[in-house]
Amino acid sequence: MLDLVKDAFKKEKLIANLTFFLLLNVGLILTALGIVWFKTPNHFAFGGTSGLSVLLAAMFPQFNVGFFMWVLNLVLVVLGFLFLGISCMGWTVFSSIALSFYVSLCEAIWPMPAPFTNDTLLELIFAVLLPAIGSAIVFNIGASTGGTDIAGYLLQKKFPHYSIGHALMIIEGIILLMSIFVFQDVDAGLFGLISVYVQTKVIDMILYGSDAGSQAVIITQHPQEISQRVIQELERTTTVLPARGAYS
Repeated sequence: MLDLVKDAFKKEKLIANLTFFLLLNVGLILTALGIVWFKTPNHFAFGGTSGLSVLLAAMFPQFNVGFFMWVLNLVLVVLGFLFLGISCMGWTVFSSIALSFYVSLCEAIWPMPAPFTNDTLLELIFAVLLPAIGSAIVFNIGASTGGTDIAGYLLQKKFPHYSIGHALMIIEGIILLMSIFVFQDVDAGLFGLISVYVQTKVIDMILYGSDAGSQAVIITQHPQEISQRVIQELERTTTVLPARGAYS
């Protein structure tokens, strides 16, 4: 009987691992398709470590873009290992490599010398939706695609009342605002800001649903102690309701 239970547990764990791996790669492929098919041919200005690296290389021309990408990604990975744990960051390192592979594969199979259509807004919608859905799938299983996603996780961990989408919107928005002032490309920057806003909203909708908020009911004999921790650590308040069971 014990052997049957062990076999069932191993089978269930194997299915869970395969599902995790499948969803992770589906999310990365969707993100890669959004980059290759819609972002790159339209030259949309987006944030991320690549956008910040381009910005820093323009400000400090003695270093190239590749140098800053290595530095930024290395710093973010180290911070991720320190504050997010080995489990999350192990898959994040894999995701970073796999995403680069899928982008290169998509470029080789279906190169995009020009956009699909002449409608910039339509192209922008798909440039936002595909990576947003892909990132949300990856976030939902406890991983990330690397880069500024790690920074988003770190910010959300420090300020739990921010959602993942809001944390990413703050980081990406700062990068894009800086790029507008440095490159004086207002059109590209404004398209980028719109895309960041929509993308983070899509991510939050997939991760948290369409609810405006959530509520937790805690039954405890120590309401004051719990209330103090919620106020101090989560920067939220509580409503204390005395109650008793009707049956007892």
